[in-house]
Amino acid sequence: MNQIIRNGDSVVFSSSGPIMLLPPLPVTAIKATGETTINGKKVCIEGDEKKVEISCSYTVPPFMIPGSGKLKIQSLSPEQLTKKTKSGTKSLILKGKLFIAIFEVESPAKQPPPTNAPDPLPFYIVKGEFIANNTKIKAT
Repeated sequence: MNQIIRNGDSVVFSSSGPIMLLPPLPVTAIKATGETTINGKKVCIEGDEKKVEISCSYTVPPFMIPGSGKLKIQSLSPEQLTKKTKSGTKSLILKGKLFIAIFEVESPAKQPPPTNAPDPLPFYIVKGEFIANNTKIKAT
Protein backbone atom coordinates (compact mmCIF):
# COMPACT_ATOMS: atom_id res chain seq x y z
CA MET A 1 0.00 0.00 0.00
CA ASN A 2 1.22 3.45 -0.86
CA GLN A 3 0.26 7.08 -0.15
CA ILE A 4 -2.29 8.65 -2.50
CA ILE A 5 -1.19 11.85 -4.24
CA ARG A 6 -3.73 14.69 -3.91
CA ASN A 7 -4.19 18.18 -5.27
CA GLY A 8 -1.33 20.46 -4.19
CA ASP A 9 1.13 17.70 -3.27
CA SER A 10 4.73 18.50 -4.21
CA VAL A 11 6.63 17.29 -7.24
CA VAL A 12 10.42 17.41 -6.76
CA PHE A 13 12.85 16.99 -9.66
CA SER A 14 16.47 15.99 -9.10
CA SER A 15 19.57 15.97 -11.22
CA SER A 16 20.60 12.65 -12.66
CA GLY A 17 23.91 12.14 -14.41
CA PRO A 18 25.99 15.15 -15.39
CA ILE A 19 23.16 17.73 -15.66
CA MET A 20 22.87 20.19 -12.78
CA LEU A 21 19.49 21.81 -12.22
CA LEU A 22 20.39 25.13 -10.72
CA PRO A 23 19.47 25.89 -7.14
CA PRO A 24 17.20 25.63 -5.60
CA LEU A 25 16.12 22.30 -7.07
CA PRO A 26 12.82 22.86 -8.82
CA VAL A 27 9.66 22.02 -6.85
CA THR A 28 6.09 22.49 -8.00
CA ALA A 29 2.63 21.26 -7.04
CA ILE A 30 0.52 18.79 -8.98
CA LYS A 31 -3.06 19.70 -9.86
CA ALA A 32 -5.62 16.93 -9.37
CA THR A 33 -8.56 16.26 -11.66
CA GLY A 34 -9.97 13.12 -10.02
CA GLU A 35 -13.65 12.93 -9.08
CA THR A 36 -12.82 11.48 -5.67
CA THR A 37 -11.77 13.62 -2.71
CA ILE A 38 -9.87 12.77 0.46
CA ASN A 39 -10.21 15.23 3.33
CA GLY A 40 -11.63 17.81 0.91
CA LYS A 41 -8.85 17.51 -1.69
CA LYS A 42 -9.23 15.88 -5.11
CA VAL A 43 -7.08 12.83 -5.80
CA CYS A 44 -4.57 12.82 -8.64
CA ILE A 45 -5.41 10.42 -11.42
CA GLU A 46 -3.46 8.94 -14.31
CA GLY A 47 -2.81 11.76 -16.77
CA ASP A 48 -2.50 14.54 -14.17
CA GLU A 49 1.27 13.98 -14.19
CA LYS A 50 1.40 15.02 -17.87
CA LYS A 51 0.31 18.56 -16.91
CA VAL A 52 3.23 19.13 -14.52
CA GLU A 53 5.73 21.53 -16.06
CA ILE A 54 8.36 23.79 -14.51
CA SER A 55 10.98 26.11 -15.98
CA CYS A 56 14.51 26.21 -14.59
CA SER A 57 18.15 26.82 -15.43
CA TYR A 58 20.83 24.16 -15.91
CA THR A 59 24.49 23.52 -16.60
CA VAL A 60 26.26 20.42 -17.81
CA PRO A 61 30.04 20.05 -18.21
CA PRO A 62 31.72 21.62 -20.16
CA PHE A 63 28.81 24.05 -20.70
CA MET A 64 29.07 26.05 -17.49
CA ILE A 65 27.26 29.24 -18.58
CA PRO A 66 23.66 28.40 -17.58
CA GLY A 67 20.97 27.64 -20.09
CA SER A 68 17.26 27.13 -19.48
CA GLY A 69 14.49 24.70 -20.23
CA LYS A 70 11.36 22.96 -18.99
CA LEU A 71 10.98 19.91 -16.79
CA LYS A 72 8.10 17.53 -17.47
CA ILE A 73 7.16 14.12 -16.13
CA GLN A 74 7.87 11.60 -18.89
CA SER A 75 6.49 8.45 -17.24
CA LEU A 76 5.49 7.06 -13.88
CA SER A 77 6.90 3.81 -12.58
CA PRO A 78 4.40 0.92 -12.45
CA GLU A 79 4.01 1.09 -8.65
CA GLN A 80 2.88 4.72 -8.91
CA LEU A 81 -0.56 3.84 -10.30
CA THR A 82 -3.25 1.92 -8.43
CA LYS A 83 -4.20 -1.46 -9.79
CA LYS A 84 -7.57 -1.78 -8.00
CA THR A 85 -8.63 1.63 -6.67
CA LYS A 86 -10.09 4.03 -9.27
CA SER A 87 -11.57 7.51 -9.47
CA GLY A 88 -14.13 7.25 -12.24
CA THR A 89 -12.35 4.93 -14.67
CA LYS A 90 -8.78 6.11 -14.00
CA SER A 91 -6.09 4.80 -11.66
CA LEU A 92 -4.96 7.00 -8.78
CA ILE A 93 -1.39 8.29 -8.61
CA LEU A 94 0.63 6.97 -5.67
CA LYS A 95 3.81 8.30 -4.11
CA GLY A 96 5.86 5.27 -5.17
CA LYS A 97 9.58 5.61 -5.72
CA LEU A 98 11.01 7.74 -8.55
CA PHE A 99 9.43 8.71 -11.85
CA ILE A 100 11.25 9.52 -15.09
CA ALA A 101 11.23 13.15 -16.18
CA ILE A 102 12.62 14.99 -19.18
CA PHE A 103 14.38 18.34 -19.22
CA GLU A 104 13.75 19.96 -22.60
CA VAL A 105 16.43 22.53 -23.45
CA GLU A 106 15.00 25.85 -24.63
CA SER A 107 18.12 28.01 -24.39
CA PRO A 108 21.30 25.90 -24.39
CA ALA A 109 24.00 26.26 -21.78
CA LYS A 110 27.29 27.46 -23.26
CA GLN A 111 31.00 26.95 -22.83
CA PRO A 112 32.90 29.88 -21.34
CA PRO A 113 34.68 32.31 -23.71
CA PRO A 114 36.47 32.22 -26.01
CA THR A 115 34.50 29.30 -27.53
CA ASN A 116 30.95 30.14 -26.29
CA ALA A 117 29.90 26.84 -27.91
CA PRO A 118 26.29 25.85 -27.10
CA ASP A 119 25.20 22.55 -25.59
CA PRO A 120 24.15 20.43 -28.60
CA LEU A 121 21.71 18.14 -26.74
CA PRO A 122 17.99 18.96 -26.99
CA PHE A 123 16.97 17.15 -23.78
CA TYR A 124 18.17 15.29 -20.68
CA ILE A 125 16.55 12.51 -18.68
CA VAL A 126 16.17 13.27 -14.96
CA LYS A 127 14.27 11.73 -12.07
CA GLY A 128 11.73 13.03 -9.64
CA GLU A 129 9.43 12.11 -6.81
CA PHE A 130 6.12 13.04 -5.26
CA ILE A 131 5.93 14.34 -1.70
CA ALA A 132 2.54 13.39 -0.25
CA ASN A 133 0.95 15.60 2.40
CA ASN A 134 -1.37 12.69 3.19
CA THR A 135 0.50 10.13 5.27
CA LYS A 136 -2.44 8.03 6.50
CA ILE A 137 -4.69 7.15 3.58
CA LYS A 138 -3.20 4.57 1.24
CA ALA A 139 -4.29 2.45 -1.71
CA THR A 140 -3.19 -0.38 -4.00
